[in-house]
Amino acid sequence: MVDLAKRRFLKQGFCGLSVYGVGAIWANALIGGCSSQHGVQLQAADENGVKLPAGFRSRIIANSSQPVISGEEFLWHAAPDGGACFSTDNAGWIYVSNSEVHSSGGASALVFSSDGEVVDAYPILENTRNNCAGGATPWGSWLSCEEIDAGRVWECYPDGQTSAIVRPALGVFNHEAVAFDEKNLHLYLTEDKTDGCLYRFTSNQLDRKGFPDLSAGNLEVAIMQNNPVTESKRVVLDWVAMPDPLAQQQATRYQVPAVMKFNGGEGITYYNEQIIFTTKGDNRVWSYNTKNQQLDILYDAKESLTPILTGVDNVTVSQTGDIYVAEDGGDLQIVVIDNQGSIYPLAQLEGHDSSEITGLAFSPDGRRLYFSSQRGTSGLSESGITYEIQGF
Repeated sequence: MVDLAKRRFLKQGFCGLSVYGVGAIWANALIGGCSSQHGVQLQAADENGVKLPAGFRSRIIANSSQPVISGEEFLWHAAPDGGACFSTDNAGWIYVSNSEVHSSGGASALVFSSDGEVVDAYPILENTRNNCAGGATPWGSWLSCEEIDAGRVWECYPDGQTSAIVRPALGVFNHEAVAFDEKNLHLYLTEDKTDGCLYRFTSNQLDRKGFPDLSAGNLEVAIMQNNPVTESKRVVLDWVAMPDPLAQQQATRYQVPAVMKFNGGEGITYYNEQIIFTTKGDNRVWSYNTKNQQLDILYDAKESLTPILTGVDNVTVSQTGDIYVAEDGGDLQIVVIDNQGSIYPLAQLEGHDSSEITGLAFSPDGRRLYFSSQRGTSGLSESGITYEIQGF
């Protein structure tokens, strides 16, 4: 049993996120240790069914429907999906993960000690629906998104003690994921529909620490400023206020004429004034420059000379600007698009044909990468598996 005093200590002082300032070690290990002109070779599957480059290793840290820690009642949730890591004040960290279950979703947390051992686990959000992806905030909360037509965003707290707060100002629609623009204090949101939109939220006021107050603000939707067919191949976006963010009369994606449509918006993240997101319907990875408002396609499976990435889904970025994309379908790989434009696999699941890879997140020190097989080898939500991999 975990000492409760230790648990309380672990719950104090959350700061730092998985997507900020980590991952250089991974790039160095891949390029310097096991690749030739970025041609990473995956080895045979290990005992956990994970194919990795030479020198990398995996471990299972949680199984759906099973106790995370022997002797404790808490069971890891079904269908683990989007996730993120948060630092604790004792050099440990917490990995949070959504549960994409229709009637009893939510999110849970795994607490790690400074040496990487799991020392606690508990729910941080319960009884919501289809919690798919989301996004971490620099003020230490996790934004958990409901992937249903009337979906909302819930602000959750990794400490397991602070109650989650629903944030309807972020819109009511088929939410997928959220990314925070730390320079301009905007939140960008994807919508998982074949005719979905890209949204931007600006809060009405800041709190005492200078962070956005998510209780009220302006929700906007992206439209094309130019016609890329006649003017330029590069799309420039404008933003138009949503008339009815709560979608009381009409779905948000139909409220503004001439919105730019995205075929199945998935993961989204922020790096160096770029909003990077994926669309599964056309297997694309996009980059939106928040400074000049230009939108570019970084990767398109139909146009790529090395179209190894399909079924694009969750995404995160390392401190060197390398993009890590999880596959939902394809050949169930985690694929890296490095900052030179090269593309190669980092990991692949064997025997998980009816599952998908979810929840990519680096530990705060960048030494570990977390992800899940949402439905494991059985293809059932109750059989999800959450992994950790290290590269040295």
